[in-house]
Amino acid sequence: MKNIAFYIASRYLLSKKGSTAVTFITWLAVGAMTVAVAAMFVIISVFSGLEVFNQNLISNLHADLTVKSTSGKTIKDFDKIKGILKKNTEIQDFSRVIEEKVYLNYNGKGDIGYLRGVDSSYIKVNPIDTTIFFGKYPSFQYSNEVIMEHGLEMRLSIPVDTLNNFATVFMPKPGIGIINKEEDIYNKKNILVTGIFPGNDQLNNYIIAPIELSEELLDLPKNSAYQIVIKLKNPDKINQVKKDLLSSIGKGVEIKTKQEENAAFWKMINTEKLFIYLIFALVIFITTFNLAGAIIILQLDKKQQAKSLISLGFPLSYLRKTYFYTGILIVVLGVISGLLLGTALCFFQLKTEFFKAVETLPFPVKIVAENYLIVAATASIFGISISWFFSKISKDYITKN
Repeated sequence: MKNIAFYIASRYLLSKKGSTAVTFITWLAVGAMTVAVAAMFVIISVFSGLEVFNQNLISNLHADLTVKSTSGKTIKDFDKIKGILKKNTEIQDFSRVIEEKVYLNYNGKGDIGYLRGVDSSYIKVNPIDTTIFFGKYPSFQYSNEVIMEHGLEMRLSIPVDTLNNFATVFMPKPGIGIINKEEDIYNKKNILVTGIFPGNDQLNNYIIAPIELSEELLDLPKNSAYQIVIKLKNPDKINQVKKDLLSSIGKGVEIKTKQEENAAFWKMINTEKLFIYLIFALVIFITTFNLAGAIIILQLDKKQQAKSLISLGFPLSYLRKTYFYTGILIVVLGVISGLLLGTALCFFQLKTEFFKAVETLPFPVKIVAENYLIVAATASIFGISISWFFSKISKDYITKN
């Protein structure tokens, strides 16, 4: 008698004979569960794709590790830190960076931008030279050769790589006292734009230039740095390398990982993903009430059969298990078919890129095992709970007329 409840439940679900209403409601519950599970899987897979897309999008902005001063902008004892970094076998490359806000002017047009001064090793840490779509990366033979973000260059209409057309960058001077002449307000330098790179939310209005230009505009000594960006041979060891560097360098600096540098950005992404998950979990929860309806209709339709079974000595607990197993079978069929449908839709998007966020950007999709577990667990928890609750039929309901 151990498996008889499951056998009867499977016959209720799969048998072609019986009430048309019961069959329709049962398979409607399966279909609703399939659609809800598939939708949730597709949306979560899109967010997994967006995570990878965003990681690639900001990969040229932050390095594996970034060293900053905890007292003032300029890093002290740079030569000492440089020696420590060179001795660390886990570090592949590192580069000095000086970044400040500047004012740009060209032919009477002005705008605010961010000047990021870097040394020649910067592209070994952040390969931003590979993103240039017009022009070329500075040769570093001259300190005034720069590359500029596309939106900033378009607003100022600066010609690219033309020796007869220079823009002017202005850097305010720090200090107090009376201003007697224009040179007391700011330092300025003519710059030649050699290339254009695409912008995004993280790199809008940026200018990448040799670090000597930043040092000159800020009146800083040579070998100055606001940041030291580091590329590791094995990014999986990032936490251990960070710990070793902090113990070697000592006080006066802080070291942040790429994730810590973008903490607010990733918090926003994870919050959006959480809310999307909660919304679709609610959709699945509402969908499971089709399951409740199917169990109730089944109980009404099979009431006489249940009464006969009870009269023949069939335990009430086994009758409850029959309805419970019926609900479980509906959930299992819905989850499996929903995951298969969702997977098929994801592969369709990966192969054809049919659905697009904008005209030139298809929705990114990534299929990972974790998403299967999340969706299946969510649907199963709600489905099992509803099945258990609505299978608790009383003996009086069956035996009374």
